[in-house]
Amino acid sequence: MAFEEYIKNKKAIVLGLDNVLYPEKDYLLQVYYLFSEFMAYSEQLDSAQIIEFMREEFAANGSESIFEKTVAKFNIPSKYKTNFDLLHQNARLPLKLLLFKQMLSFLQEVVVERKAIFLLVDGDPAQQINKIKQMEWHGLEQYLKVYFTEEFAPKPSANSIEFLMNENKVQLNELLMLGESDLDREFAEKMGMEYLSVAKLL
Repeated sequence: MAFEEYIKNKKAIVLGLDNVLYPEKDYLLQVYYLFSEFMAYSEQLDSAQIIEFMREEFAANGSESIFEKTVAKFNIPSKYKTNFDLLHQNARLPLKLLLFKQMLSFLQEVVVERKAIFLLVDGDPAQQINKIKQMEWHGLEQYLKVYFTEEFAPKPSANSIEFLMNENKVQLNELLMLGESDLDREFAEKMGMEYLSVAKLL
């Protein structure tokens, strides 16, 4: 289906960030790389071995407890947890974060059709802002309005969408939500908002 078919009867799209606009692993793996380099500098450890372990661990099990597993593997002092967490919030990445190619095309079509784009972002706002600042937007950033669910109530609470609608004078039937998780789908269904899985675009 052509992009315009999804948005022709809508005034705006609502979408998340991680794994919706770009692959979250592109951010996390760069954070892990920076941490491995910091360990080479601070503890004289082999950064190549650390990043290889973290990449393999992430591929197998995701980000859950990856610091604790890395600490155990390389006998790293646990005091570096603070540094690890801060890197997630304020890392200056070696490489820009790139949008999924299909999402870039979709957003460009949305702009051409003069529809609004609302980012409704889950997670720590400081960390998510850091990602947003380091994405390659191809000029799309000027068309975005960003909201953080943490400033309202976690999904599936309706507070964030209700605020967004009131501020922008739009109705539920004028919104299309793009998401990638069961929580996103449940959130949209609870609100009565039309939902599209980003997998259909990728």
